Amino acid sequence: MIERLATLRTFLRAGGHHRFRHTPEEFGLDRLAETFHAERVPPVERSARMLKALLNAETPFILEGETIVATRTISRIPSVFTEAEWAEIRAHHTLHERGTVSNISPDYEGILRDGLGKRKAELTARMEDPALTGEQREFLSAARSCIEAVQDFILKYRDCARNAGLSEIADVLSNIHSGGAGTLREALQLLRIVHFALWESDCYHNTLGRFDQYIYPYYRKDLAAGRITKGQAFELIEEFFLTCNKDSDLYIGMQQGDNGQSIVLAGRDAQGNYLFNDVSQMCLKASYELNLIDPKINLRCDASTPLNVFVEGAKLTKRGLGFPQYDNDDVVIPGLLKLGYSPEDAYNYVVAACWEFIIPKNGMEIVNIDALSFAGVVSEAVEELGHYHSYEDFYALVDRKIKAECDRITAAHDNLYIVPAPFMSMLMGGCIERARDISLGGNSNNYGVHGTGLSTAADSLAAVKKFYFEEKSVSLEELMDAVHHNFEGHKALQDRLRNEAPKMGLDSDEADAIGTALLDSFAEGLRGKRNERGGIWRAGTGTAMYYIFHAKDLPATPDGRSAGEVIPANFTPSMFLRQKGPVSVMRSFSKQHLEDAINGGPLTIELDESIFRNEETVEKLAMLIRSYIKRGGHQLQLNTLNKETLLDAKIHPELHRDLIVRVWGWSGYFVELDECYQDHIIERIKYKV
Repeated sequence: MIERLATLRTFLRAGGHHRFRHTPEEFGLDRLAETFHAERVPPVERSARMLKALLNAETPFILEGETIVATRTISRIPSVFTEAEWAEIRAHHTLHERGTVSNISPDYEGILRDGLGKRKAELTARMEDPALTGEQREFLSAARSCIEAVQDFILKYRDCARNAGLSEIADVLSNIHSGGAGTLREALQLLRIVHFALWESDCYHNTLGRFDQYIYPYYRKDLAAGRITKGQAFELIEEFFLTCNKDSDLYIGMQQGDNGQSIVLAGRDAQGNYLFNDVSQMCLKASYELNLIDPKINLRCDASTPLNVFVEGAKLTKRGLGFPQYDNDDVVIPGLLKLGYSPEDAYNYVVAACWEFIIPKNGMEIVNIDALSFAGVVSEAVEELGHYHSYEDFYALVDRKIKAECDRITAAHDNLYIVPAPFMSMLMGGCIERARDISLGGNSNNYGVHGTGLSTAADSLAAVKKFYFEEKSVSLEELMDAVHHNFEGHKALQDRLRNEAPKMGLDSDEADAIGTALLDSFAEGLRGKRNERGGIWRAGTGTAMYYIFHAKDLPATPDGRSAGEVIPANFTPSMFLRQKGPVSVMRSFSKQHLEDAINGGPLTIELDESIFRNEETVEKLAMLIRSYIKRGGHQLQLNTLNKETLLDAKIHPELHRDLIVRVWGWSGYFVELDECYQDHIIERIKYKV
């Protein structure tokens, strides 16, 4: 890392730029919602007017050494609705999370190519259609107003640069005011401002999509023209990565780091070409050098991906970043095609804030709308165990309960309301043509449902199958008394259930087949259902934060788990598994029909940092990762941890400010996590290569 960027990194991590921040109250922005209400301003116009007011209030400043500019100075984005209006909305609608557009991937490629001016002209031309309704005109006018506000923001920074004698920065900003990017530097500067404005418009978890694919043409063109060297290009990419960490503490998420700033690298196209290029390589190197939480990297790969690509990824794992996350094109693309996605969209997939597979430019998909608790369903079914005389009949009950839960979930999210997002809309395919805000739906409008506690449920069923139905060595009375009384007086039985029953993660065909059956029931329970926006429902293997929520009220389970004891995050073995090592885990978790549960959710494995004793270990890890992909695993994330360091960080957080961990689908600073997440991560350190 060159000295300029190292100095800038140190300044940003120390929060030196925070002194420039202001609250919305200082500018009266917190009262805008009341004004909108009094003036009966339509919601879509409110969003545009709020964005304009916020960008007007932003104070432009350029940090020493910066060449890519724009830094948040407004500390919070006020709502466009009053509290009373929100209460009215909730009385008649369901909301997803905050009720604003989130977790989608806009058309960065198109806006970098065309520029804000061309998009503004498209909106103006569309407004000439005499057949438009009043509502459609309101949307188009609001979207155009957003572009003008962003253009004014660019000019404000241009003037700031000129006044500071920074002519190169000023020239770049002048060039991107209306036109598309002509150089790599212009592309990265325009991308920074568009991404900045999306957050300012109260859209959150704005993923950066296939960064290496839409940035590569600018790099290649500059290189061919002799305008730039590879070293200079790398510096620009590294600086852009730094900008992603400027304001992330202001971004919306349960914890810092949970902000959706993910990028996707490489991937196979429909012609069979593997799209790993110089920019892909530079992104991995930049992440390694910067050692920061953003942007999170997803690496698309398949069985034919060269080993050296996995080696580059393994270096980041050794670094302790918790990424890259590996996404297997051999499973994901067929799975998306099976769900009805077009080949163009399926081959162009990206990853949402955590792991969910989404379509850039076109999809207004809500891929984390709810979660099904496998462990909860099985726990309920066990209460009726005495009515069944065979495991097959008992599993049929579990299957019915899973499908009933799918019915409940799909019925619970009708009449959805999302705050209009006119700036995001002009970056999404079809919105200008339809003259309709993206909050009302895009070209695809599919919903995703997580599935939690899969291994807890499968292990519980495996224990019931073996000890109750087959061996008949555990009576109904003994089992029910044990789970009802949290194994008090049944310690021997609990140890037996934990240690002698089949378990997912031990390469046990019996337990793994039960896990497969549970996922199949889940997928079947959602198959064929349509949401109110015409989209499908997708089953997934991820958990998000639900692995914390669903464990709280879960009673003791037949796998030997005590009441209140944690359940695993994502697609992973039981927390008390006496594992044989990661190979058996990878075998267990690649047997399922993962193309049918393709909402996303990675196998997550924690590695003790002591395994990285030499460079040979990095290549061995790369080979292990490749073997999981070749076996048909759909997604993988690895976390390199040291238990003693984590325990010390809880006691002395000031000494470990830069300690990064993978939480569920994102990486964050350990000392900034809530204690429940810290403790869960410490408990997860099990697997050693």
